[in-house]
Amino acid sequence: MKIYLAGHRGMVGGAILRQLEARKQAGADLTLVTRTSADLDLTNQNAVRDFMMQERPDQVILAAAKVGGIIANNTYPAPFIYENLMIECNVIHQAFEAGVTKLLQLGSSCIYPKLAPQPMREDALLTGTLEPTNEPYAIAKIAGIKLCESYNRQHGVDYRSVMPTNLYGPGDNFHPENSHVVPALMRRLHVAAQDGADEVVIWGTGTPMREFLHVDDMAEASLFVMDLNEEVYKRETQEMLSHINVGSGTDVTIKELAETIAKVVGFEGALRFDTTKPDGAPRKLMDVSRLQRLGWSYKIPLDLGVQDTYQLFLKQRDSDLRAK
Repeated sequence: MKIYLAGHRGMVGGAILRQLEARKQAGADLTLVTRTSADLDLTNQNAVRDFMMQERPDQVILAAAKVGGIIANNTYPAPFIYENLMIECNVIHQAFEAGVTKLLQLGSSCIYPKLAPQPMREDALLTGTLEPTNEPYAIAKIAGIKLCESYNRQHGVDYRSVMPTNLYGPGDNFHPENSHVVPALMRRLHVAAQDGADEVVIWGTGTPMREFLHVDDMAEASLFVMDLNEEVYKRETQEMLSHINVGSGTDVTIKELAETIAKVVGFEGALRFDTTKPDGAPRKLMDVSRLQRLGWSYKIPLDLGVQDTYQLFLKQRDSDLRAK
C-alpha cells in the first residue's frame, strides 16, 4: 500500500505521519510518500499532475492547507480562498486521473453557518450565512467536500472528508500574535508564572463555550475513517452529505480552559476577564454522533492533553533559546 500524505509538516499531517510510521514499525506493509512545499507546489496543476503520474499512490490523505487565525483570515482573504481551492482541485482531480480510488481530505468546523444550532450536525452545512471573517476559507473547504462527493457520484471512487473541531497539541503554533486560544493562553500564563505576575487579563467574559481535541486523537480518527469498510461508511453517510465531524463532543468555558492551563503551568495569580472586549459566538460544539455510531470516540482528556502540550512548549522554548 502506497500512501501519499500531503501536508506532513503541518500540525495534523505530522500527527497522521507519526501514526502511519507506527503502523509501519508494527509490521504494516506501507510505503509513505511525502513532499515539502519547496519540493511540490500543490497550487501548481502541472507539478501535481506530474507527481501523481510518477508516484501512482494507492491512497491519498489531503492534510495540506493554507491556515491561519482570525486576523490572517480577515486581512488576507484572497490567498485563503485561492490557495485552498487550488490545492483541493489539483490534488483531488490529479489523484483521480492517476487512478487513486481512495482519498481522505481534511476540512474545518468553520464550514458551518455562524448561527448553526448547537451542537453542529453535519446536515447544518449550507443552511445559513457563514462567519464573515473566515468565509473565504470556509467556502474553499466546502468546495473540497463537494469535489469529493461529485467524484464519488460520477466516477464511483471512494473520497471521504472529515471536519475537525479546534485542535491543539504537538506541532501547535505558540506565536504571541498568530496562535489559537490554547497555545496563546499557555504562552501568556507561562510568562506570567515565570514573572510572578499578580494577574492575567483575558478578553471577554470567559463564558463562551468551546470544544477542543488533541491532534493525536484527530489523527487516529482520520485513519479510522479512512480504514472504514466502504459499505459501513456509506450506510452511515449520504451521497451528497458524506462528511464526518471529528471532535470530543464535550466543551468547556474559556474561563475553565484558562483555569486548567493556569494549573498546569503553575500560574497562581488572578484571572481577570475584560468584559469590554468581544466574546465571539457563545458556543461552538460539534455533533459527533455520526462518528460515535461508526465506532470511534476521543481518548485524551483536556487536562492530560494540556499537560502534554505544555511539556512540548517547554522543549520548543528551550530549543529556540539554545539556537540563539
